[in-house]
Amino acid sequence: MPEGDTAWRTAHHLHEALAGQVLTRTDFRVPEFATLDLAGQTVDEAVSRGKHLLIRAGRHSIHTHLKMEGAWHIQPLDASWRRPAHTARVVLQTPTTQAIGFSLGITEVLDRATESATLSYLGPDLLGPDWDLDEAVRRVTSDPTTPVFVALHDQRNLAGFGNEYVNEICFLAGLLPTRPVADIADIRRVIDRGRTMIRANRERPRRTFTGNTRKGQNEWVFARAGQPCMRCGTTILRGELGDAPTRMRNTFWCPSCQT
Repeated sequence: MPEGDTAWRTAHHLHEALAGQVLTRTDFRVPEFATLDLAGQTVDEAVSRGKHLLIRAGRHSIHTHLKMEGAWHIQPLDASWRRPAHTARVVLQTPTTQAIGFSLGITEVLDRATESATLSYLGPDLLGPDWDLDEAVRRVTSDPTTPVFVALHDQRNLAGFGNEYVNEICFLAGLLPTRPVADIADIRRVIDRGRTMIRANRERPRRTFTGNTRKGQNEWVFARAGQPCMRCGTTILRGELGDAPTRMRNTFWCPSCQT
């Protein structure tokens, strides 16, 4: 599941492949930018901002978001695509390399002068150079009645955590997802521990919260409803929680380990 660490790692690979290279061909397969041609522009850098990706070239910034199914593939020009062509949303080519964005949830090209304004709603970036724990704590605690799961998931509070991280953070902190922020004695420590986890996972091809990278053993509760808790044996439960009907997320918890 793409989260902040996936975006960071994707940006790192895109930067390695494209930075300093001249674009020889661009193909934006979304109506609004279908006629835009950035061929001849030099790629300055690729960076992540929370779960968002930015490829900066000249005065343009190619803004994409992986959402649930998206991925960027980087490969030689003559290599066959590993996903169906109809799922491609953007194709960038240099003299030696092609980068294809498949099934992207967001694909748009911004003027770099307006890039900051477009993403200004995001909270402090968990993997960014300007991470600000004090500001993250201020935002997360701004509404004390908010369930901790919702507060940590809200990208306006801090940018980078998704469902998997928030469920695992709540388990490791011993907190029910529904626990109001006001009832948590040290939310600062919870946030800081979560940041330590996402930093540790950012270069791993498979993230882990348990210390074991084997599939099925790398998560304590996420997507393990009906299975025994690996710590106490109690059956993991599943529910839904969100701050609006359109933003309901799956929650997973151990009713014994979390209160």
